[in-house]
Amino acid sequence: MKLTKLSARLQQIADRLPVGCRLADIGSDHALLPVYAVQSGVALYAVAGEVNEGPYEAASRQVAEAGLNIKVHVRKGDGLAVIVKGEVDTITIAGMGGALIASILSAGADKLDGVNRLVLQPNVGEDIVRRWLLDHNWFLLEESILEEDGKIYEIITAVSEPEAAALNELLYQERKLPGGAVLTKELLLMMGPRLTQQPTNVLITKWESELDKLNKIRKSVASSNQEASREKEQQLAGLSHQLKEVLTCLQKVKP
Repeated sequence: MKLTKLSARLQQIADRLPVGCRLADIGSDHALLPVYAVQSGVALYAVAGEVNEGPYEAASRQVAEAGLNIKVHVRKGDGLAVIVKGEVDTITIAGMGGALIASILSAGADKLDGVNRLVLQPNVGEDIVRRWLLDHNWFLLEESILEEDGKIYEIITAVSEPEAAALNELLYQERKLPGGAVLTKELLLMMGPRLTQQPTNVLITKWESELDKLNKIRKSVASSNQEASREKEQQLAGLSHQLKEVLTCLQKVKP
């Protein structure tokens, strides 16, 4: 049997699935990830969830062509509505905004009983995902970042862990970097507590770009005469200064 070929992004998500898992891939698109997971023997069983008709049909075709209708169930529905409580132990949600990922997890909170791993890949709003995990006592086990076809992706892996609150408190503790810059809890939520422990060129590139965007917004806000705009400009200037300092220090500790 020929293994389904995954993009670098999907491969990194697949590499974070525990062997023997029962998987639900929410927003599965062409069901490439669940098909690969079952073909490779990593997943015993998988659900591919899709809310839109086109991707649902594409996923159904992919599963049928792979001859995996018994082990990969394609279901149409919104978020975690496609699974029943206790059916899966691992959930992947990839390729959508962080706010949407957080709302899917919140709306389906009752389905998370028995789930012990979340592998999440937000396209934007990674801080919203980290905050959701923190607020709901999921321990952030691992973060990875990659560039593919000119886009930068972050993959966040979290586990259900009895000591999550204490472990997260340690993880998000304010850190002073060599060079003097301080990574506050807010900056760690933005940039990733684990990504900043072992900064890569991709992480530096991402935040240099974010800093450029921030400075453009700051200049635009500064051109307004309103009182609220002046306050906003001061906030943005403070954040810009913090990020610049952190980036300078991270470049020094980069492996």
